[in-house]
Amino acid sequence: MDKLEIAQRCKDALWKSDKASRALDIEVRVEAAGAAIASMKIREDMINGFDVCHGGLIFTLADTAFAFACNGYNEQTVAASGHIEFIRPAVLGDELKAIATEDYRGRKNGHYTIAVQNQDQELVALFRGRSSSTGKAICDV
Repeated sequence: MDKLEIAQRCKDALWKSDKASRALDIEVRVEAAGAAIASMKIREDMINGFDVCHGGLIFTLADTAFAFACNGYNEQTVAASGHIEFIRPAVLGDELKAIATEDYRGRKNGHYTIAVQNQDQELVALFRGRSSSTGKAICDV
């Protein structure tokens, strides 16, 4: 089994229990270990009092991409920290895509950058996350 197949099996195992991402209609693709793309369309119930998408939901989208990227090696990995910079607002109907890339992965820790873009490929937010591995397996491979 190659690295991509392992990463996709891990994605499938995680997805089964990810009620939060499913409730937000987030879709996830894993095309390599250490990388993931999460996408979400901004619905009416995601709009805040300023008529833009709630920042916490944009953070959640980025965090979802982060989680699937750092869990592609069949080692349970959790977020140790996450930081987001909001660049421009997202509005009703926008289709956001969070693209997670691995900057560094060591024995226990990793660093990831997640760029959140709208349907016009404009940068909406930039998320940086640090992961910590528990060393436990996610699935049977």
